[in-house]
Amino acid sequence: MIANPVTLPLSGYKAQHVRLTVEGKVATLTLNRPDKKNPLTFESYAEIANIFRAAAKDKAVKAFVITGEGGNFCSGGDVFEIIGPLVEMDTAGLLEFTRMTGEAVKAMRQCPQPIVAAIDGVCAGAGAILAMASDMRLGTAKAKVAFLFNRVGLAGCDMGACAILPRIVGQGRASELLYTGRVMNGEEAERWGFFNRVVAAEVVLAEATELATELADGPTFAHGMTKRMLEMEWAMSVEQAIEAEAVAQALCMETEDFARAYRAFAAKQKPVFEGN
Repeated sequence: MIANPVTLPLSGYKAQHVRLTVEGKVATLTLNRPDKKNPLTFESYAEIANIFRAAAKDKAVKAFVITGEGGNFCSGGDVFEIIGPLVEMDTAGLLEFTRMTGEAVKAMRQCPQPIVAAIDGVCAGAGAILAMASDMRLGTAKAKVAFLFNRVGLAGCDMGACAILPRIVGQGRASELLYTGRVMNGEEAERWGFFNRVVAAEVVLAEATELATELADGPTFAHGMTKRMLEMEWAMSVEQAIEAEAVAQALCMETEDFARAYRAFAAKQKPVFEGN
């Protein structure tokens, strides 16, 4: 279950179990087993976690896109390469696996770069979790999102779903999705707030990349701080959150990007952020 360590910079890393490309300041992670609707394996889970862990140290990459190849996002864990072996494992081995899959979500949430998911077709099981763990999600009308864990006799509490999904769609709606495992189509996903917006299938990746590029051109330190505070403040009182944000914003005010924005405003120009 251990993937090879990811070398820096990410632009030079040759992924073995997913496809990783870097263009300018945006990295795109593509799940690329289209013949099976892009299922995950032990190795791809670990490699995804390692890529996002490494991203925290890559100063050149400012934003991520995650997508799937061939008209589908991800069908979840591969039935024969993952679920079959799990049936034969002892408790220690199973716990090693479930902790390893959770590392992928933790790495996505802890990396400072915003992550935009481009979702078409099947987005099920662990695939729905990867979409959930992204910061923003663009989907298509024909997307089919399903948290399928109960369909295979498992609880809906997988890879942080019971903590993160209610924050996105609300407790009642999350409960429905996790108890029933039913499919949520693209229009419903947008109405419930899971998708930020629904776009045509032929442009979903392009629009996700455009959004990621816009974010990458923004104030990098400030974006990282926003992501961190969005995570931390769920465990804080309002008073604690206000104090934490005061400290965070004061740190942002020490960046050169803040000064650049002021100078650009004074000159009636658009600021050009450099990430410091």
